[in-house]
Amino acid sequence: MSETTLLLGGRIHSPVDAAATAMAVTDGTISWLGSDEVGRALHPDAEVVDLEGAFVAPAFVDAHVHATSTGLLLNGLDLTGCASLTEFLHALRDHVAEYPGALVWGHGWDETWWPERRPPTREEIDRAAAGAPVYLSRIDVHSALVSTALVDRTPLARSAEGWSDSGPLTRVAHHHVRRAARDCLGSGQRKEAQLAFLRHAASQGVACVHECAGPDISGADDLVDLLALSAQGGVPEVIGYWGELGAVERAAELGARGLAGDLFVDGAVGSRTAALREPYTDDPTTSGVLYLDANAVAEHLVACTRAGVQAGFHVIGDAGVAEVCAGFRKAAQVVGVPALASLRHRLEHLEMVDEQQAAELGRYGVVASVQPAFDAAWGGSGAMYARRLGVPRGTRLNPFSKLAANGALLALGSDAPVTPVDPWRAVQAAVHHRTSGFGISPRAAFTAHTRGGWRAAGIDDGVTGTLVPGAPATYAVWDAGELVVAATDSRVQRWSTDPRSGVPPLPDLSPQAPMPRCLRTVLRGETIYTRSPEDDELV
Repeated sequence: MSETTLLLGGRIHSPVDAAATAMAVTDGTISWLGSDEVGRALHPDAEVVDLEGAFVAPAFVDAHVHATSTGLLLNGLDLTGCASLTEFLHALRDHVAEYPGALVWGHGWDETWWPERRPPTREEIDRAAAGAPVYLSRIDVHSALVSTALVDRTPLARSAEGWSDSGPLTRVAHHHVRRAARDCLGSGQRKEAQLAFLRHAASQGVACVHECAGPDISGADDLVDLLALSAQGGVPEVIGYWGELGAVERAAELGARGLAGDLFVDGAVGSRTAALREPYTDDPTTSGVLYLDANAVAEHLVACTRAGVQAGFHVIGDAGVAEVCAGFRKAAQVVGVPALASLRHRLEHLEMVDEQQAAELGRYGVVASVQPAFDAAWGGSGAMYARRLGVPRGTRLNPFSKLAANGALLALGSDAPVTPVDPWRAVQAAVHHRTSGFGISPRAAFTAHTRGGWRAAGIDDGVTGTLVPGAPATYAVWDAGELVVAATDSRVQRWSTDPRSGVPPLPDLSPQAPMPRCLRTVLRGETIYTRSPEDDELV
């Protein structure tokens, strides 16, 4: 016998009924929406949940995460709040004192905010570490500070590209030490970190995450274990991507959705490894690094397209984007534009893209998996992008409106642990871009963080990611203030913001507005998070 749950007394975000206050769920599927009175009449035997005015909306999808690394940050050495080099070294010493001899896995330092304007040397790390192996990734995870004890476990790092005798390690040297640090983690510690991350994501109203795994990021065992943990239920769904060239059979063995995610074309701006056409303003000796050229990009796209597998790449710098565009052109000559577009190949980050490139990529049907919190943290004329690239270049990154206008499918994510899993803040950042004209409307941003995430993974049935009859009952319940129908600027027709238009309202996303608080997260009818009094104490 079917069991129906009837939610009453809420504010339901639905495109079919903007005034709905009630929603019925039967066997994990939304079966009805409307008013409380009609709902009670139609479902007299249903289990009733009184929403007490709460806001109900499609649950979020985080389209780019690294679960284990984020879980280790939640339970380990969090350096994101360090405001100086001195504070950083104190935090490391305190952590080593609390866990003597154990591997120190930390993350989040960003020397661009420190008064010293430099990271610590290896000698300073060694003194604070007291002989412990230490791996401390920069905020962008494209370089890391390490102790000599960890280097001694991976001697190949000393002769690899990106080696430094005293400073952060980048490129291949970084991959070596990261792998060595990862090997120090036990399976129990890894599972604990993964579970901590998934539970945290659920507490933020996230019902699905895209894990961007790969040989140099997390390893095959990590991805397999994470997918198995998700399959047990009670946590967000995990859609896995594996970043390895042409490894079609390997992706199938691992259970990955595609050969995409962090398959690196280049690095990151903060570590000066994003591939640029012109040198970095604050270090003219380098233009970053290009890991893959157009031929490699094309070969991967062709192999994946012929196998019916979604491909994708991590790309940030303008030289990297140029290589990706050239690779798509070469692949199109082999398999044709329609075949490429049908797979919706992904591009992660896609930060330094111009109008012509956006139009070209739109024709290829790409998914732009983007992270609005990057702009919130590093955009504008006075932050990291501008310091690394100069103001003219540094204020032209992450043009969300340009990508959307040229037909790219936007899917929002956090790249956790690079930025926190905080979807309402991400939506807010996508709307209030630090560069005028680069933001998108609240409705477009919200859609990109909900339905857009499902579509980016190939789930495009027309209902998933929305609250309509027949859709999976995947939603979050929020303690939210007044709901508004907002437009990005005065040029939007007033009818779309008029209550009579039937456009479902959203919480106030203005810069100073408090963000909604998650009360419950539901995945296909199964509750995976319920707020408790203990959660309120942590705020």
